[in-house]
Amino acid sequence: MPRAALPHSLPLLLIILIALMAFSALSLTLGAYPLGLLESMHALLGNGDTMAVQVVQDIRLPRTLGAILVGASLAAAGAAYQLLFRNPLVSPDILGVSSGAGLGAVLGLFLGLPSLGVQSLAFAGGIAAVALVVALGKAVQHADRALVLVLTGVVLGALAGAITSLLKILADPYDQLPAITFWLLGSLSGINMAQVVVVAPVVVVACTVLYLLRWRLNALSLNEAEAQALGVQVKPLRIAVITLATVMTSAVVAVAGVIGWIGLLIPHAARLLVGPSLARLLPMSILMGALFLLLVDTASRSLGDLEIPLGILTALVGAPFFLGLLLRRAGANP
Repeated sequence: MPRAALPHSLPLLLIILIALMAFSALSLTLGAYPLGLLESMHALLGNGDTMAVQVVQDIRLPRTLGAILVGASLAAAGAAYQLLFRNPLVSPDILGVSSGAGLGAVLGLFLGLPSLGVQSLAFAGGIAAVALVVALGKAVQHADRALVLVLTGVVLGALAGAITSLLKILADPYDQLPAITFWLLGSLSGINMAQVVVVAPVVVVACTVLYLLRWRLNALSLNEAEAQALGVQVKPLRIAVITLATVMTSAVVAVAGVIGWIGLLIPHAARLLVGPSLARLLPMSILMGALFLLLVDTASRSLGDLEIPLGILTALVGAPFFLGLLLRRAGANP
């Protein structure tokens, strides 16, 4: 797509951005302790009722910012991976990052580590899983490197899932198992502002670098020989994209647990709106992913007395919507 086509996506981006800002303000008012919009804004500034200030600043603001960061990073990673592997069915966990992070967190919970230890092991597990996939992918001699990486990721992801299941069987069914199950389903209930401050720079830097590489990444939609003919160094670029997407995915999974469908669904929806060029697709995916998870998280803590894990809600929304996209595409191409 030519660069001149980029401004045509600006109205849509502005609409999504305004919606994100509006629902961010609304999310501060909703929950078990309802607040008015003005009351929540005063509490955000530290004024008004002490309980309202504590609820807004210590609970709802970190959850709102966390939902934005997690949704944006998973959607951005999904868009980058789908372009990198030239496959619309690729998601951020295709190279085993979610499985590795899940295994690390489950191991931490099984060993009885504090929250920081669990999150550190989750982050390290995601990074280690993808590093192992890349190392094994280099060791396998095959013309299609992307295919080798995907297949290796699937195998190691299955292995990590099996070990995770084994730890669940061995875990204390009254203490450890509920915590493990809840973490694997994804939740922002335990996030705090300190975690947001740590994760935010990782997500912002990774998304910024991906956007700066957008024109080179667009060349990856071609085959490797054609991309190299255009002056793109495919192998270093591929490693850079995998590294950026893995680091930010591991960071958000470490604080929110495993949340599926966003990295698969949101890039598809964004692509329908702005086309395949990463110059437009990446910003739209980031904003739509942030808005989607913010809506899901707000619903999870507002629909009833029992908080519903995010992974369940994203699957309930994502699976039918994605199936509708597939049926629509099948109808358009009989």
